Amino acid sequence: MHQTDFWTASGYRLLAITDQRRLLVTDAFLSFLLDRPELAPVETSCDAERALFATLVASPRQTIEPRELDALANPDVADNYRMWLRFRDRLVARPTLEASYLAWLQDGVTDVPPVLVNQITHVLVRHVVGDEAQAMEARVAELFFRTQLITVTDEAAVLAADHETIQSRAENSGFDLMRLLRQGSSAVQGDELNVLNPDNQDIYWPRNQHHDTVIYLNRQNPAIKTLCALIAKWISHFLGVTVRVTALEKIHDKKWVWHLGLDAQATQILNDLYLGNRVDNNRLKRILCLFKLEFEDATAVVQKVRGRPIYMAMAQDEQNLLRIKPQNLLLNLPLAG
Repeated sequence: MHQTDFWTASGYRLLAITDQRRLLVTDAFLSFLLDRPELAPVETSCDAERALFATLVASPRQTIEPRELDALANPDVADNYRMWLRFRDRLVARPTLEASYLAWLQDGVTDVPPVLVNQITHVLVRHVVGDEAQAMEARVAELFFRTQLITVTDEAAVLAADHETIQSRAENSGFDLMRLLRQGSSAVQGDELNVLNPDNQDIYWPRNQHHDTVIYLNRQNPAIKTLCALIAKWISHFLGVTVRVTALEKIHDKKWVWHLGLDAQATQILNDLYLGNRVDNNRLKRILCLFKLEFEDATAVVQKVRGRPIYMAMAQDEQNLLRIKPQNLLLNLPLAG
């Protein structure tokens, strides 16, 4: 079973789609992005701020002069608007949202707040998984834009739960959800959290925006196979190359020539392993899964990598958090040209 409309909070339905399946930024989408707590007027907002907000909601591509920002009573609010205008201009700088996203990644832009990067990643991965997505695919795709809390159960099962949801539920319910997670799937099945598996996927759709289902990240679990397929889809959509991704238990390769981490932790660990630096067991245990990526067309990559696999990994950090950076898949592949 699948559901055609999910993650409505992404603003996906406000975008237009070209015949080539690319996304077009609309005024409706820009107005939607404007309506955030950082920009929406509050009780103490001055008249100039209210007028500016109203102008941008009605005409989100409107050119705003510096003097209009200088007129705002709160300098922090003025800075927020400057940030927003830079971000808006980057979104519409290229013909499609995909092209703008790639451009700011390739340009090394660092002044886009993470919350906005996640918002755009959210809507892009929603497009990549499509309207025919199965529940497991949608849940796994959440890893691309939402931080996961990793827990290893007493039976050595690796569980991923939405970090923000865990924090919120634990504070509001009084339950020790971490303890329940460590006890395994039977302990968390209930009103608080559910472990998603092939037999109960229909539970995901009514609560898809609650981000309150848990998945197994053990290598042999369906979620990892689904993640491999999603990575291939993501790369194909943006870069136009076909790849195969499979999960590995270990890397045995004396001619290891290229690797990338799906997150900052994995990148550092793979770099050290590649360079022959000592990596202690505590760091190695942070690795949640290893992957092998292969190109269908060997000529799509630089000469030294042709016919060789790309090794990848994802890892949790010291706080047991997994923060996947899907942009690494678009920036760090050894593509020819």
